[in-house]
Amino acid sequence: MTEEQFLVPSDQYLKAGIHIGTKFKTKYMEKFIYKTRPDGLSVLNLEKIDKRIRIAAKFLSQYNPEDILIVSRRENGWKGVKLFGKLTGAKVFAGRYPPGTLTNPNLDTYMEAKILLVTDPWPDKNAIEDAIKAGMAVVALCDTNNQANNIDLVIPCNNKGKKSLGLFFYILTREYLRNRGLLKKDEDLKQTPEDFTEE
Repeated sequence: MTEEQFLVPSDQYLKAGIHIGTKFKTKYMEKFIYKTRPDGLSVLNLEKIDKRIRIAAKFLSQYNPEDILIVSRRENGWKGVKLFGKLTGAKVFAGRYPPGTLTNPNLDTYMEAKILLVTDPWPDKNAIEDAIKAGMAVVALCDTNNQANNIDLVIPCNNKGKKSLGLFFYILTREYLRNRGLLKKDEDLKQTPEDFTEE
């Protein structure tokens, strides 16, 4: 892939550490791993990360913002998730997701959605279980140590780091708005990746 084909310059991806995985790798995530460093950390393939972010943005942009729910139990994703919601109009849940939010109309937190995106399938497993019961598609950011059960679209990336999550939600917001025709193809967000990144 040439530099121009990436959604952001490759050095921006590298600086954010979006490609740095964990020392543990699951069978499912092996196909996204480029190499294992001498210190034992797995390194994800940048081209595959970029390609999956592009697919996810196209997929999400087929849905109206009010039909999208993004859940992040992981604090490092809260700022990015909230800003994505603010700029696109999507529903967000930053913090502990109460089980039944998508399935029990009697709950105060009840909401309807058609597609779920989670920052990490492990801490966000309650949301995934609800989405399955509700017959929703599930998109998940998966690190090298994640399982991919019940996930319709896996986006391989470092789903723990502040900078990685900030950059991811910056790109996703921009591409979602471009695909929906709310930003011109070459137009950028007024916000920077830093605005999506936890302090």
